Amino acid sequence: MRYFKKMAGEHIYLSPMNVDDAETYVKWMSDQEVTDKIGSSSRIITVDGEKKWIEKNAGEYQFAIIRKSDDALIGNCGIENVDQISQTAEVGIFIGDQSDRGKGYGTEVLKLLLDYGFYTLNLHNMMLRVFAFNEPAIHCYKKAGFREFGRRKEAYFAMGKLHDVIYMEAVREEKQ
Repeated sequence: MRYFKKMAGEHIYLSPMNVDDAETYVKWMSDQEVTDKIGSSSRIITVDGEKKWIEKNAGEYQFAIIRKSDDALIGNCGIENVDQISQTAEVGIFIGDQSDRGKGYGTEVLKLLLDYGFYTLNLHNMMLRVFAFNEPAIHCYKKAGFREFGRRKEAYFAMGKLHDVIYMEAVREEKQ
């Protein structure tokens, strides 16, 4: 079996990452539309480099997002910068192909990550960063239970101009 259900929602499940997917990740991470939205457009990623990253990070709360209907890889998500003393962490997510966006998968993924972070890792506050031009992502994050708590003006350069970085958080007691 290629993927394993660590956490499952209605339409997707989260699996440990598979090094055999490195080429797919490189394809997505070479797509300017994807990388502009996650802040990595200036990075050059190779298949060998991605394999090494997966091998190094696969056990560090990084997950492949798998569509249940056909066991297809559709993206990646993770919990990073975990601070057990302060009970805080950051989350990140991307859906690779445009055809898989706008279907509610992102909201479902974030709800799974929040449940995992709050009730398995005993976190209290989880945050993320999003760029102001990425309105579909902002809507998704709000739907999953995140709220804006800060903004850094003109702190991200993409598509030829500066954009605001929005900071959003979810707190365990406020979880919907």
